[in-house]
Amino acid sequence: MEDFLKLVRSKYNKKDQKIIGGALEFAKISHEGQTRIGSSSPYIIHPIAVAKNLIHLNMDSATIAAALLHDVIEDADVPEKTIEKEFGKEVAFLVRGATKLSKIQYQGMERYVENLRKMFLAMAEDIRVVLIKLYDRLNNLETLYVFPAGKQERIAKESLEIYSPLAYRLGIGELRGQIEDLAFPYAYPQEYKWLIANTKEKYEERIKYLKKVQPIVLKELKKEGINPKNIHSRAKHHYSLYQKLLKFDMDFEKIYDLVALRIITDSEDIEQCYKILGIVHKLWKPLPGLIKDYIALPKPNGYSSLHTTVFCVDGKITEFQIRTPKMHQEAEHGVAAHWAYVESGKPLDGTKIDEKKFGWIKELRGWRNKNKNPEEFMESLRIDFFKERVFVLTPKGDVIDLPEGSCPIDFAYHIHTDLGHRCQGAKINGKIVPLDRALQNWDVVDIISGKEKNPRSSWLYFVKTTIAKSRIKNWLKNQDKEDNLKQGVEILNQALNQFKNTTWEKLPKEKKDELLKKFPYPDLSALIIAVGQGDISPRQILKGIFKEEEIFEQKKIKKEGIIKLTRIPIKIGGQRNLLIRMAKCCSPVPGEKICAYITKNRGAIVHRESCPISKGIKRNFPERLTNAVWENEKETKFLLSVRIAAQDRIGLIKDTTSAITNVGINIFGMKGDHPKDGIASVSVKVEVSNIEEAEKVFLALKSVKGVIEIKRE
Repeated sequence: MEDFLKLVRSKYNKKDQKIIGGALEFAKISHEGQTRIGSSSPYIIHPIAVAKNLIHLNMDSATIAAALLHDVIEDADVPEKTIEKEFGKEVAFLVRGATKLSKIQYQGMERYVENLRKMFLAMAEDIRVVLIKLYDRLNNLETLYVFPAGKQERIAKESLEIYSPLAYRLGIGELRGQIEDLAFPYAYPQEYKWLIANTKEKYEERIKYLKKVQPIVLKELKKEGINPKNIHSRAKHHYSLYQKLLKFDMDFEKIYDLVALRIITDSEDIEQCYKILGIVHKLWKPLPGLIKDYIALPKPNGYSSLHTTVFCVDGKITEFQIRTPKMHQEAEHGVAAHWAYVESGKPLDGTKIDEKKFGWIKELRGWRNKNKNPEEFMESLRIDFFKERVFVLTPKGDVIDLPEGSCPIDFAYHIHTDLGHRCQGAKINGKIVPLDRALQNWDVVDIISGKEKNPRSSWLYFVKTTIAKSRIKNWLKNQDKEDNLKQGVEILNQALNQFKNTTWEKLPKEKKDELLKKFPYPDLSALIIAVGQGDISPRQILKGIFKEEEIFEQKKIKKEGIIKLTRIPIKIGGQRNLLIRMAKCCSPVPGEKICAYITKNRGAIVHRESCPISKGIKRNFPERLTNAVWENEKETKFLLSVRIAAQDRIGLIKDTTSAITNVGINIFGMKGDHPKDGIASVSVKVEVSNIEEAEKVFLALKSVKGVIEIKRE
């Protein structure tokens, strides 16, 4: 405790020392006799640890006092009015915002969600609330070993799902890395052990290598009259590395920033950053496409830096990061850097958030008033706010931050509801693209809008954000019943034509009547209106009308009819002859339960189901993981015959084949007719197990350049 007071005296003036000292004494008395769970240590060490971290961030005295008092309401039954009387309204507000809700008022998931809502509400008023909560969570993770295994896993996963992304979106990079690395071993112990076993030597080797590079760079910089404030190596955090490996087929050779070399300039002169970049490129050639200018285009969380990846000493691919001292401070401490304590005792920039940079916090506040059940709230939260992000640009160069997998319609609704409603098409990087095209980092997105509002219920099947889904549904529900009825019939006809070469009007009456026994609607018109409004998907209707053997052709498949690519006796997603590699991390053998990871361009990688890596892929990229069986296992397969019409061009057959096999579907046969008037006709026969796999085929074929029409044969 004396060390803590010594730290306070070294950082704060007499007036603020008195506030912090008073809060420390009050917290000590309030927690008298209490110990930390699973330990004989006095409870007061926890709030002191939280306060210490905030002092290192140079936070103001009110924040430090609130950190010391953050548990006295919940754990020591101190009335909020007492805190306000002793320390003032500002400290009382911060303590209230950081305090959990009563267990009596809420239980289980409902209590968890309400606590998050309460935190978001307080955070929108004063960002210091969430800083206290984040460092409270950090210290809890540091002592997580005292809890039972089940609770360890729950707290660790919650930290990775909510607190780590929250730190990232606030730009607090160092804290994010600390939270992730502390939670990783408890959330995914097998994956953590595998990573440590496979990276220890690699980290050491890279650090040793960069020690050889560092003096070469320093010598060249000094020749040009540049004396950087600091040059140091930065090792990638374990959990961040694991996430990146999942994206790159667990291939360490594709990870260029395992340990990067970071150069901090000696001034705030931005030109010096670009000058250093030029010197690095003069020494070593850069890799095309891997120069990232986050100074000209900062990330939405405020991150600014220059990144470049070069063929360095001995041809080793190495990443360099170049930034000013201020950029470095903001990269490490993010939003907290703007609340730094100065001699007057006031934060540099006040306590309100920068709404342009952190407008999403305001959005979170609005969620408190939405009537969502806890599960819906959490799912929307994960997608809209805490999923991996993509950064795209408006035509004017403004950076827009969206969840990974978002499409142009998500972008349009993010800009304005009216733009979303009027969206008729989109250009990405100057080229017209389908509206369901997934956005990539730094795409320039230009929405083509019409005069009339015309959202389609089919959009609901590929938009990602809650805001887009809710606004499309609201618009559809407010339309005339006749419009929704018409749109519902169009959607059903499209699905029926794809799968059965028929229409809603041609369906037998008994098939239609069967639907009313399976869906809670009084008549067929109401059911079709529900489809038009997006409440029921066409897939649900198809499953309600047909059995899968009625949709697909059942046929005994001859081995000689399949294009042979490999001799490994494994079926991937039902196909027998894909390009297959066995995962080195678990080396599956016949008889073991297996699954397959479909890579972007290297076929399928087969893992044991129990392999930590396959479990990680299933959590993070479920759409890329498919079932796999050894050849002697039986599985029902159906044949689906599809004909596509497309603009005739070189590579059409190759692109069509790749599109289908990349989604894990086996091609049974393919033939093409002579082009007429520049239009090629290609028939494809594939093996599928169900409607979902058939839908994958149609979606894959839609992505092939020049395809005009796709229909069942």
